[in-house]
Amino acid sequence: MTRTDLIAAVASRFPTLTVKDADIAVKEILDAIGSSLAQGNRVEIRGFGSFRLNHLQARTSRNPRTGAAVSVPAKYVPHFTAGKELRERVQASVKDIPLQQAA
Repeated sequence: MTRTDLIAAVASRFPTLTVKDADIAVKEILDAIGSSLAQGNRVEIRGFGSFRLNHLQARTSRNPRTGAAVSVPAKYVPHFTAGKELRERVQASVKDIPLQQAA
């Protein structure tokens, strides 16, 4: 699902909202999550999951094309953990569908 699909789903679920209003609502929610993470806070949405920051240590990596060593600085990256209710819904819906192998 893309952001456009999410906006369309919100607009169809709530007929009083126009597509533009749904776009604004989705944008504000995503901006609020991003702002909270940028301040170092954890975001928890009950029944869905939680977002937090993971700290990755500085490391030395390799350029795959040349093989030269490249220094990668320490950084924070967002991390999502699915909530129990979401995990159970996904498990119940894909229980009968065979898993596809990664290409």
